[in-house]
Amino acid sequence: LKCISITDEGCAALASAFHSNLRELDLSRNQIGDSGVTEISSLLRNSQCKLQILRLSDCSITEEGYKALASALRSNPSHLIELDLTGNDPGQSGVKELSDLLQDGLCSLKTIRFLKSPAAEEACEYLTGVLGKSPLLLKELDLSGDKLGDLDGEKLSALLMDSHSKLEKIMLNNCKLTEKSCSVLATVLSSKTILKEMNLNNSRLLDSGVKEICEGLKNPVCELKILKLSDCSITEEGYKALASALRSNPSHLIELDLTGNDPGQSGVKELNDLLQDELCSLKTIRFLKSPAAEEACEYLTGVLGKSPLLLKELDLSGDKLGDLDGEKLSALLMDSHSKLEKI
Repeated sequence: LKCISITDEGCAALASAFHSNLRELDLSRNQIGDSGVTEISSLLRNSQCKLQILRLSDCSITEEGYKALASALRSNPSHLIELDLTGNDPGQSGVKELSDLLQDGLCSLKTIRFLKSPAAEEACEYLTGVLGKSPLLLKELDLSGDKLGDLDGEKLSALLMDSHSKLEKIMLNNCKLTEKSCSVLATVLSSKTILKEMNLNNSRLLDSGVKEICEGLKNPVCELKILKLSDCSITEEGYKALASALRSNPSHLIELDLTGNDPGQSGVKELNDLLQDELCSLKTIRFLKSPAAEEACEYLTGVLGKSPLLLKELDLSGDKLGDLDGEKLSALLMDSHSKLEKI
């Protein structure tokens, strides 16, 4: 019965079918919504129901509908063995509500399909093996230290873009990411995910990789709040690309980490100017690698009225050095973001 415009009222009319010998029912791509699923759930509770396979792909079901199904299958756990919910939106708890049934010794349910594409399924299986837990049950995914292994980036992106993924933070630091990896991540940023934080530290992304990421940052659907790009071999060209992307879509990113990169002559200024832009949400840019250098920079900004990272000459004559520790000053001078030529 898929794709024939059945509504929630039509679901109620299926009551007699649930009391028959019906073993498989496909209602995919009908807009039955949570109200329709609630009707179906009440029928699943009936002890006369012999249905074994239920397909509800792309039926506009949300968290409420998932909960109704879980409740029904707890009260009558002996019949359904396969459930397809691909293309729906489980909210925060829908996946867990139903996944818990797979661990229930009384429940006959053996297979629940959540993920729409085979690529996403493959990524989910791989990561479940690596992490010991389904990534669909996580808000943070830590793949740092090359836990990504042989997993293809496109499969990972298919998982991240599926409505059943509720990941808000992904850590890919110290992974062997390439320009192609960045292109795939840009696709993720350009889709309607709820991803809020991405850590790509200690990957040799180069300017070419950063430019790919910028394509995602420019997209108006991107909701990323925190981006970490420490020690990624980025130069002035990459800094300019980031500044341009954040000017064209200034409303989302609030924190950017660029420590350990080389901004060239204008990279710091390009990004620093964004902090003064009222339209830009960016609140924090980390340039300096050590806390000592950060402290020196803050102190000197207060004394000089301008960040020393924007200067080529630093005049501390007449004891403007004040209480600033010499080691902190040296940490600032040795950082790649300092372009001071005269002190």
